[in-house]
Amino acid sequence: MEFRIDSGVLTDAVAWAARVLPARSPMPVLGGLLLEAADGRLRVSGLDHEASARVEVEADTDVEGRALVLGRRLLDICKVLPRGRTELAVEGGRLSVTSGDARFGLSLLPLDDYPAPPALPEVRGLVDGDAFAAAVGQVAVAAGRDDSLPVLTGIRLALDGTTMTLAATDRYRYAVRTLEWKPESDASAEDADVVVPARRLTEIARSLAGTGPARLALDGGSIGFESAGLRTTTRLLDGRLPRHDKLFALGEHALAATALAPLTEAVKRVAVVAEGDSPVQLTFTPTAIHLQAGYEDDVASQHLPATFTGTAALADPDRMTVAFNPGYLLDALTTLDAPEVHFHLLGPGQRALLTDGPSAAHRHLLMSVKPLV
Repeated sequence: MEFRIDSGVLTDAVAWAARVLPARSPMPVLGGLLLEAADGRLRVSGLDHEASARVEVEADTDVEGRALVLGRRLLDICKVLPRGRTELAVEGGRLSVTSGDARFGLSLLPLDDYPAPPALPEVRGLVDGDAFAAAVGQVAVAAGRDDSLPVLTGIRLALDGTTMTLAATDRYRYAVRTLEWKPESDASAEDADVVVPARRLTEIARSLAGTGPARLALDGGSIGFESAGLRTTTRLLDGRLPRHDKLFALGEHALAATALAPLTEAVKRVAVVAEGDSPVQLTFTPTAIHLQAGYEDDVASQHLPATFTGTAALADPDRMTVAFNPGYLLDALTTLDAPEVHFHLLGPGQRALLTDGPSAAHRHLLMSVKPLV
C-alpha cells in the first residue's frame, strides 16, 4: 500500500475514526485503525464492541492495499506532521509516514485478527445534519452522568411520522426537542423509540454539522448515520426513559418572559456567590424580575425587565418567587435559541418549564428548589 494525501485531511480523517477506539481492551487489535487505499480514495475505519466509525477521503493512490496500525499512535503522529503532502507506505512490517523532512514508522498489527465492521442498519430516512446537531446539543446537557443508571446517560430518539423527538433527563431536569425528518419510504416510516448513549450521539451529531442531509439507519440493537463520506454506528441502550408527557402538562400556570441574553448574563453574574447547593432565586413581578444569590453578607442581586402573568390559583397572582440550581438553570438558558425565554411556573418548589417561544420546539423542565430565606 502506498498513497499521498494532504496532512490536514489525513489528520481530520484519523481523528474522526479514532474517537470510537476503546481506552483499554483485552483485544489489542481493537486499538487499531484500518487504512484502506484504492481507486483514489482512503478509507479509515475504527471500532470497538459498542461503536464503529468509517470515513472516506480523496488520496493519490499509487499502490492499493490495507494496513492496520495503532490508532492513537497514528493520531499523535498526524497532529505533529508539517503542513502539506504526506506519503504513507507499507514497508515490510511497518507503515512509514513521511511529510517534508519528518519521517515516522509504525508497526503493523495483524489484519487476520481484526473483526469485520458491523453493517449499517436499515436506512430509515434523512435528517438535516445542522438541525440534528443543534437539537442533540440542546438536550444532551440534561443527560445523566451516573453510569450506575445507564439508561439515564442516554438520549431518547423517537420517530413518529415526519417528526423526530429527542429527549434526555437525569431525574432533576428534562430537555425535549422536536425537529422534522424525512422518512425514506412508507415502510421505513414506522414509529421507533430508542435510547442512544448521549456521549456517542453528541460526537456523531457534531460530525454531521455542515455535511448536509444525513441518512439515519436503525434496527433493534443499533443506530447508524451516513453522510458525506462518514459512516458510524453505535449500540443502543436497554430500557426506556421516563415519559415526559404528563410532566410537561402543567395545567393552569403562571407565565413570565424576559430577554434571554441579559438573563443568562445576570445568572452568571449573581451565581459567583452561590456556593455548594446554594440556589439562584428569581422573583417575578408584572414588570420585572429580581435575581438574588448568596447568604448573609456574601450576596449578589440584579433587576431585569420582564413580564409576568399570574393565575388565580396562586396566593399572590402579582408576584412569584422560585429558585433553581444555578448550573442547571444556565444549562437550560444557554441551549435556548430565541430572543426571549418563557417561564411556565406552577409555584415555589414545583417544576417549571422553560421554552424558546410560542412554538416550543425546545422545552426544558427544571425542578424549583427551596427559595432563599
